[in-house]
Amino acid sequence: MFITVLQVSTRRVLYHSCCKLTKKSKHLVQMARPSSDMAAFREIFAKAKHIAILTGAGVSAESGVPTFRGAGGFWRKWQAQDLAAPEAFSRNPSRVWEFYHYRREVMLTKNPNPAHLAIAECEARLSKQGRTVVVITQNIDELHTRAGSKNVFEIHGSLFKTRCINCGNVKENYRSPICPALEGRGAPDPDAVDVQIPVEHLPRCEEKGCNGLLRPNVVWFGETLDSDILSQVEKQLDVCDLCLVVGTSSIVYPAALFAPQAAARGVPVAEFNMGTTTATDSFKFHFQGPCGQTLPPALARHESEIIS
Repeated sequence: MFITVLQVSTRRVLYHSCCKLTKKSKHLVQMARPSSDMAAFREIFAKAKHIAILTGAGVSAESGVPTFRGAGGFWRKWQAQDLAAPEAFSRNPSRVWEFYHYRREVMLTKNPNPAHLAIAECEARLSKQGRTVVVITQNIDELHTRAGSKNVFEIHGSLFKTRCINCGNVKENYRSPICPALEGRGAPDPDAVDVQIPVEHLPRCEEKGCNGLLRPNVVWFGETLDSDILSQVEKQLDVCDLCLVVGTSSIVYPAALFAPQAAARGVPVAEFNMGTTTATDSFKFHFQGPCGQTLPPALARHESEIIS
């Protein structure tokens, strides 16, 4: 069973995708085997005018960011899907805030790695040539932005934004700790116990007259993606002439549909990952290994590029 981040929007994207995936195109996509020919990829890269780069947890893992997915991916005795859910927040907002406080504090110690930097450098360089690079990321750590990328779509939100459950106000928040009661809290080891912080001492909205409880402005399991961001992402995918899939397991929907949908309409898709995924065989290229090693040479300046 696939892990689904959302329900309504997933159906919309799935329907949109299936309309494009005719029986003929499905057959053609599935018959192709991915190539690891970097020279062939570089030739396509040199001609691409609009590049869409889809990134997942594998990119940030190389910066030392915990993924909380798969064997051993626990915070205390829970996996992310046990805590990243509206029901979990309703039941125990203190525990969920401890989890996110821990993640925020960890992220403040991490830096962009060569993969993040290569993407940002590529975007800046190609923009001078009238070409575009957009990043569509499932990550909530803002490492792409910190690396210098400008055209970033954070489809699952950000660790460093909060949303008031009362008035709905969304605001950037880089405080450390985010509130006094969470200082020193959030230890991830299994023996750590919940501190049961009173709800009135958890992060609160500072809008005049509100004081509502804040939550991380991230998309939790069972919630829908922001429809405006999703529409913008779909527009980017409709016009891209090269798509890269970087460090993603391709199991979280709707993001798992994005690259196969592009491949189905004939767009070359290159996957950069530690291993193969269920979507690998639908792509033109597959480059196995750490993204920080495989991506920089793939996105480096091509000899045919003219830079003023």
